[in-house]
Amino acid sequence: MKIALIKLHIAVFLAGFTGLLGVFIELNEGLLVTYRIAITVIALLLILLFTKQLQLLPAKNILQLIGIGFLIALHWVCFFGSIKYANVSIGLVCFASTGLFTAIFEPIIVKRKFVLSELLLGLLSLLSICLIFHFDIEYRTGIILGIISAILAALFSTFNKKYIHIASPKTMMLYELTGGLLILLLCLPVYLKYFPAKYMFPTFSDIGWLLILALLCTVVAMDLMFQALQKVSAFTQNLTLNLEPVYGIALAFIVRHENKYLSASFYVGTGLIALSVFIQMYITTKKYKRKSE
Repeated sequence: MKIALIKLHIAVFLAGFTGLLGVFIELNEGLLVTYRIAITVIALLLILLFTKQLQLLPAKNILQLIGIGFLIALHWVCFFGSIKYANVSIGLVCFASTGLFTAIFEPIIVKRKFVLSELLLGLLSLLSICLIFHFDIEYRTGIILGIISAILAALFSTFNKKYIHIASPKTMMLYELTGGLLILLLCLPVYLKYFPAKYMFPTFSDIGWLLILALLCTVVAMDLMFQALQKVSAFTQNLTLNLEPVYGIALAFIVRHENKYLSASFYVGTGLIALSVFIQMYITTKKYKRKSE
């Protein structure tokens, strides 16, 4: 359990960089995600072929993973859209509501009882959103996209937990993201019609940031998350992911000086996010010790 939690926190730390990378990459959110997934799929395929770990799955399982991949792709589009229509801080803080939505979805999807502590801790995370920023009309679109992103994150994490036994983490990622990429490519012409892009191909600097985003913040981070998910619940994973805004916003402070636009309530809200994570880690560890005795 301890190793799983360490892997999870390393993955979250890597994920904290994604918000800033979303600003550095000049492509619009739809194209950004498409290129990100394409690079990730190629890298995963090469790794699995080279290590001879690629698993062939039944058609039923492939369709299940493709569906999850679509949720992941849509989550990323909304997440980066939130950052581009608002800023890094708001996009990441909205993501903190994932814990609340997971506390609602996971019992329904994996068919277990609702846990009052999870609902209360999820509500604590949601409260932090209200404290961290004021609902300025200037950021309305970004806030809406951020909340949708959190809902989608809760859904795909919960389904991943349900089907975690299907295959190895990297194989699951390959099938999911390949499905997500195919669906994105089908939807992209319609998407670009309503959300036109300044240019279709990444610049030289974009390519460098995309490689970091795809290889380090996606392949490595998601593999660690999948490994952790074999030991912890989807709720614990998503609640721990609430530290992603802390890391990401800290970077936004340093690099983009976004602290100039945030009030004192930001620090209170961030403290509540961290508190909810530590409480859940304590509860989870305590339950694990009881089972081990």
